[in-house]
Amino acid sequence: MYPDILTVGPFTIHGYGLMIGIGILCAFFVAEFRAKKRDMNTNIIYGLAFFALIFGFVGAKLLFALVNLPSVIKNPMLMLSGAGFAVQGGIIGGVAAGILFCRIKHVEFLQYCDVLIPSVALAQGFGRIGCFLAGCCYGRETDSIFGIIFNNSPYAPNGVRLWPTQLMSAAGNFLIAAVLILYAKKPRAAGRVSALYLVMFGGGRFIVEYFRSGYSAMVGVFSAGQFISLFILAAGLMLFFKDFIIGKVKRAAGR
Repeated sequence: MYPDILTVGPFTIHGYGLMIGIGILCAFFVAEFRAKKRDMNTNIIYGLAFFALIFGFVGAKLLFALVNLPSVIKNPMLMLSGAGFAVQGGIIGGVAAGILFCRIKHVEFLQYCDVLIPSVALAQGFGRIGCFLAGCCYGRETDSIFGIIFNNSPYAPNGVRLWPTQLMSAAGNFLIAAVLILYAKKPRAAGRVSALYLVMFGGGRFIVEYFRSGYSAMVGVFSAGQFISLFILAAGLMLFFKDFIIGKVKRAAGR
């Protein structure tokens, strides 16, 4: 839609990069504010966010390469593309880095993750607006009045009415961030806020995939994105009901 916002001499501000930057700044601000309200170590929050961000980008790139392997083999430069990311890989990479970081710092990962996770959803919302500006992660063709037409996108088909999946995802992520912040206003067991994020994100992404253009790999009847989203959803449900599940197992073992 607007891949380039402003060009001054040799410098160009790209819409996708601008939204990513805004999202990261807002995410850090919200995480810092929420950590201070809970008298938590903000230095841990900064470090956790930094490593989760770096390894999240790496994970997103690697999963993108995996689910688009034929295209990447034909054109390896796709790995350097600013729009070539798979957000589920970012979650996996970020969580793995966060767990390792918290173990090194000897702090409880779930406690800090619960503070940081609404910021993750917030940053993803801005990132999806960036996708919309660039035209990547586009939807399939539609005759719906809600469809949008790209005219100068380097990624989406131009001149064709498409489902605005980027805006659908952005709205969903902003909604998730709001729900998590409201849910966390009352004391919750460690991991509950993070679990709710996984459930909402996994379920939402599974639905949005039905509207996206079919360019990703398929796993049976599901797209690769839906297949991975099912695992994210399942992980969230298991984490949310962890105490109940453990209790049931212990009672069953004691019989």
